[in-house]
Amino acid sequence: MLTAVWKKNDRKATILITIFSIVVFTAVALLSKVHIDLDLGFDVHIFALFNAIVNSLVAVLLVAALLSVKTKHYTTHRNLMMAAMVLSILFLVSYISHHLLAGETKFGDTDFDGLVSEAEKAAAGSTRMVYFIILVTHIPLAAIILPFILFTAYRGLTGDFQKHKKLARITWPIWFYVAVTGVIVYWMIHPYYH
Repeated sequence: MLTAVWKKNDRKATILITIFSIVVFTAVALLSKVHIDLDLGFDVHIFALFNAIVNSLVAVLLVAALLSVKTKHYTTHRNLMMAAMVLSILFLVSYISHHLLAGETKFGDTDFDGLVSEAEKAAAGSTRMVYFIILVTHIPLAAIILPFILFTAYRGLTGDFQKHKKLARITWPIWFYVAVTGVIVYWMIHPYYH
């Protein structure tokens, strides 16, 4: 087993994690309604591609971290999980940037007019329903996973491995699902970027 990296202070950790999670959730919710019309000289949808790549890497890191902890390579596990957290922070910055600069994209909007006509819906077919089913599970889970990730990391870094393991059994599958479905959502929506 590893030794604690941080000194345990549950009260302070709860306050900080709660505040940070609320701030991030509020910023994402509010900024998703804002669009900045700014020409950066490059296609701003590069942020969405970056997000898909980051989500792919996070999913791979999560699997590698799970395998490393199962084989009792705890230092490797910790390092992989910290890398996944750093990538998730980069994802968040890129995600906000993309939504601020690109605005909203509608699935099936082949003429890029911001509306999806009945003909466009028919052309998208059942793929549109699959997209929305994935999206309706991805968004709420993405919204609630942050405090779980932070509390799980806190428990591990303070050496409270029993609680860490208990929380990780909830956190890991949700985080993995969010990472994988984030990539799927990108691949399904990217043909409609304009």
